Amino acid sequence: MSTQLEQTGQADFEETTAPLRGELIAHCYRMLGSASEAEDLVQETYLRAWKAYHRFEGRSTVRTWMYTIATNACLTALKQQGRRPLPSGLGGPPGDPRQPVVEDRSRDWLEPLPDQLVWGRDAVPVDPADATEAAEGTQLAFMAALQELPPLQRAVLVLRDVLQFSAAETAAALDTTVASVNSALQRSRATIGEGLDRAGRRVSELTAHDREVFAAFCDAFERHDIDAVVGVMTEQAVWQMPPFDRYYVGREDIAALIEHQCPARVGGDLRMLPVVANGQPAVGMYLRGPDGAYQQFQLCVVDLRDGVITGVVGFFDGDAFAHAGLPEQLPATG
Repeated sequence: MSTQLEQTGQADFEETTAPLRGELIAHCYRMLGSASEAEDLVQETYLRAWKAYHRFEGRSTVRTWMYTIATNACLTALKQQGRRPLPSGLGGPPGDPRQPVVEDRSRDWLEPLPDQLVWGRDAVPVDPADATEAAEGTQLAFMAALQELPPLQRAVLVLRDVLQFSAAETAAALDTTVASVNSALQRSRATIGEGLDRAGRRVSELTAHDREVFAAFCDAFERHDIDAVVGVMTEQAVWQMPPFDRYYVGREDIAALIEHQCPARVGGDLRMLPVVANGQPAVGMYLRGPDGAYQQFQLCVVDLRDGVITGVVGFFDGDAFAHAGLPEQLPATG
């Protein structure tokens, strides 16, 4: 009898909580800045929730309860982790594109969040409106701004401003007072400024012209037309490539960076596979090897607003390709 009851409880638990998995991954990513760690913390959240499910009394919604468990799991993890910056967040000047790039593996960098990881094969299909809401607050510029906040302030800002929890719900989730929540929210807003407003547009917000600009950007790289690559950027566009520790500002320097540092030399050396990451347009860039096959090179997440590219972050991390559901290599062409 006890086994049957346990099976019934587990089935009920899975039916009730499974639809939340995707948005919980997005939430843990906001807190941690790491897609891989977000996956791990969501697994831990479900384990903790299952162990406590028999004590759930319905005083809050299951969604609020799961977010409470996930948030506190993230806060525990953040005690052992520093902030995850992008190169522009280190406080140094822009790099010289003619000097060799330097890797810095001594720190943890902000990672991308491919939408495939959130809404892929392991996630329950969601309504498009739910997917849009879950993607809110995962854009790279906002994520970089979140890294400037202490963990508790980060949690308060995410719960209140992104997830629209009430002050009372937030206080209950964090085991604190409404006054403390309001104070933390005020401080976090002052620190982060208009971080979310500065973020690039989500794919769902792109106009037809925006999409043409993104397609032109990808095509220009495949043709190795550097002038065309930077031609769709603003004058003060920013290019970053963690774990390389510099950033580059302006069309001229970005063009020089591609010319001097990119191993691609002629048209056909690169192939581009568009994806979505952080809710934004992104592309897996593949570099042609000696055998003619194309190997993973970098996953670029693009800030695109009003028909122009304002920034690109290229991530040299194989996990990013795997999370995006992209192949390890592409076959030789022709």
